[in-house]
Amino acid sequence: MIKIAHRGNIAGISEHENAPAYIDETLLKGYEVEIDVWFHNDGLWLGHTSPTYMTDYDWIQQRADRLWCHAKNFEALDYLLGFPRINCFWHQEDNYTVTSKNFIWAYPGWEGSATRTIAVKPNGTLKLAEFYGICTDDFSKLEL
Repeated sequence: MIKIAHRGNIAGISEHENAPAYIDETLLKGYEVEIDVWFHNDGLWLGHTSPTYMTDYDWIQQRADRLWCHAKNFEALDYLLGFPRINCFWHQEDNYTVTSKNFIWAYPGWEGSATRTIAVKPNGTLKLAEFYGICTDDFSKLEL
């Protein structure tokens, strides 16, 4: 089962989430990372509610095998889909969405499969062994 740190968080929500240096620290610890990506002013940015941290294609591409890019606006989705190595997706409150690499991103509380579903912020009622991976802010709260 793969472990995906939501915005780089592994031990609770941090003020540094989505910051490139914070993401790199989390990657060095062996986690994959979900990041929030914006296309704004002809460039790529990271940030949850707004473009906060300027980044670029090379930074994302160098880490592409371990990033899950949540496109936060249409322009980001359109841009990221142009690069097959980048795993990206768009969702708001859909029960499920499919990433560009054919994984199922399951909104919190929804069931999944061990072959391709990622449990996002799972609650206590899900059987985590039935998922391919887990995306959360705090792995210490889960029994894996």
